[in-house]
Amino acid sequence: ANSTVYLPIDAKFPKDVYEQYYDAFEAGDAVLIESSGRQLENTIKKMAKDIHDKYVDPPFTTDFAILFLPFESIYAEVIRRTALVEMLQKEYKIVITGPTTLGAILNSLQMGFRTLAIQKRTGEVWTVLGAVKTEFSKFGGLLEKVQKNLQSAGDQLEEVMGKRTRAIERKLRQVEQLPHEESQKILPIDDGEDE
Repeated sequence: ANSTVYLPIDAKFPKDVYEQYYDAFEAGDAVLIESSGRQLENTIKKMAKDIHDKYVDPPFTTDFAILFLPFESIYAEVIRRTALVEMLQKEYKIVITGPTTLGAILNSLQMGFRTLAIQKRTGEVWTVLGAVKTEFSKFGGLLEKVQKNLQSAGDQLEEVMGKRTRAIERKLRQVEQLPHEESQKILPIDDGEDE
C-alpha cells in the first residue's frame, strides 16, 4: 500500500472583492467598508470550504489544507481578521498563508512531518499549528505596518521572517519525535544530494 500522505495547498485570489473593499477604504466610505469587508470574509469562507470539501481526505491527505493568498496586501487584510482565521481553522481545517509565511510554514511542517506519524497523529500536527497561531496572528499587525511604511519594509519583513519563523520552528521542535526509519515509512523524504 502506498503510504504517501499529501498536504493540500490551493492558491486563491479574490481580486474583485478585495478591490471593492480597497476602493471603499480609500474613499473612506464606512458603510461600503463594512459591506465589502463582509463580502470579502464570505468569499474567503467559501474558498476555504471548497478547498476542504475537494481536497481534505485523510488518511490520504493531512486533515488540514493550506489556502495560499499570493498577494501580501490581501493576505495582511485577511490575517488581521483573527476571528475569521480561527473559524477557518476550526470549521474547515484551513491554514491561511501569504507570500511571507508560506515558506516558513512549509519548512516548519516539513520538520514536523519528518518526526510525526501523520496517519496516527495528524491531529497532533494540528495542535502544534494551533500553538503557532498566535505567532501568525502577530504577522497580521506587522504586515499592516509594512504596507503603511514601504520605506522600512525591508527591516520589518526581516523582523517578520526572522523572529517569527524561528519562534514557529522552536514550537515545532517540541513535537514528539519518531525514529527516522518509522517516519521514513510514513513520509519518505529523500535527504540525499542537497545536504
